[in-house]
Amino acid sequence: MITSFSLEGAQLRKSEGALKLAPQTVWIDLLNPTPEEDAFVEGELGISIPTRAETREIEASNRLYQENGAAFMTAFIVYNLEAMMPSTSTLTFILAGSRLVTVRYSEPKAIPIFLARVEKGDLPCNSAAAILLGLLESLIHRQADLIERIQDEVEKTAHAVFEIKGGQQTRGRRLDVLLKAAGKEGDITSRAQESAFSLDRLLTYLTIVLKERQEDPRLLERVAVAQRDVSSLMEHMRFLTGRIGFLLDATLGMINYEQNNIIKIFSVASVALMPPTLIASIYGMNFRHMPELQWPFGYPIAIALMVVSAVLPFLYFRRKGWL
Repeated sequence: MITSFSLEGAQLRKSEGALKLAPQTVWIDLLNPTPEEDAFVEGELGISIPTRAETREIEASNRLYQENGAAFMTAFIVYNLEAMMPSTSTLTFILAGSRLVTVRYSEPKAIPIFLARVEKGDLPCNSAAAILLGLLESLIHRQADLIERIQDEVEKTAHAVFEIKGGQQTRGRRLDVLLKAAGKEGDITSRAQESAFSLDRLLTYLTIVLKERQEDPRLLERVAVAQRDVSSLMEHMRFLTGRIGFLLDATLGMINYEQNNIIKIFSVASVALMPPTLIASIYGMNFRHMPELQWPFGYPIAIALMVVSAVLPFLYFRRKGWL
């Protein structure tokens, strides 16, 4: 689908689906574009729209480059942040003359958020470069929201791993569930890190492009602020990555600890039951001449011996601290 935005004063006027660009068109948004839509934009702007496979290439030279006077910048983004497992995609920005082209195969909420801010007059959109920077700032803001969510989930997982609730130790945890939760948080954090690294590289390249295009110096100041924001997010994600790794190690350690406790209990129980088993085996033999068989109190004596022989090892193990 193709959507164009024309600049009318300080506002953007939206036009969907029409394969025709007005002279005031400043932004062309391609969402899952068809070959016809790609060909139309290429013919209008004299550029080559990268395919979906090309936008997924990881080399910096294939994500950040200039061709036919246009600057191509592709970022790796995380979207659908409210889902249990956020999704990932690529978003390509093309600065071609006085127009911006975005090529995307997802619907991140950062774009509607940006349009809402423009409608309120909170963001300037008097040029293609200003629109591009506004979109990047919205993406960074959403990235910060994702990191805040990860931080909250990591905090909950930490409390569950160490059985802390209201400052008191609790019971009844499921370590396997906690292990999966920590692993999921680590996966989301790694995706967020990849997105942050991609945005940081894009902002560095955008600084060069804006200088070459001799754009408004205020845009360069906004780029510098955005870079500082991304750097702080990456630093926070490194901290979260370390903490998640610690939680994974702690959870695995507790699983091993509980397994060792179970094995220890079975070992102690088997050793404690060996003397009673021996007594029962002796008096369970079927020899004809066994004097104890004629004792009036032979049975209760045998039972008492078995109980005592089981209790004594138990008390000994408790004294040694093995139980």
